[in-house]
Amino acid sequence: MSTTLKGSAQRVQDYLAQFDIAFVVKQLPYSTRTAFDASQALGCDIAQIAKSLIFKNRDSGEPVLVVTSGKHAVCKDKVFAATGIELDKADAKFVKEKIGYAIGGVPPVALNKQVITILDNELKNYDVIWAAAGTPNAVFELKACNFNLLTQGVWIELAK
Repeated sequence: MSTTLKGSAQRVQDYLAQFDIAFVVKQLPYSTRTAFDASQALGCDIAQIAKSLIFKNRDSGEPVLVVTSGKHAVCKDKVFAATGIELDKADAKFVKEKIGYAIGGVPPVALNKQVITILDNELKNYDVIWAAAGTPNAVFELKACNFNLLTQGVWIELAK
């Protein structure tokens, strides 16, 4: 594990440092680009990986962050029923420009702007959760209750 963080991972660590919880960004020698890769690199269940997915709000064109368990795909109909937000797919250029990170390393925090955040209830079932930290091989550990502090997200059932 490298101790020197790359730019985007350091940005996440700097953001996390403002809280009274000791969040530590870890840069791994293996890819954490996908939930499967991350679970393999960390030796945890894929469900403990918090996937940060950026969608486009169909009405406003603004980004929406959906943080889901690594074992889930997002059901746009469930998101709409719970929030009234219709989600459209966001391409890599949109994600990088609006959020400030490349797909495969998008963290749930330290984004370019405040965004609507939707959280997967499934994540509440795990004592330890791992989230991306800005690069395709950086992660940080947190608990479900930390999402409330870090994102002000809304918890819903969103799995297909």
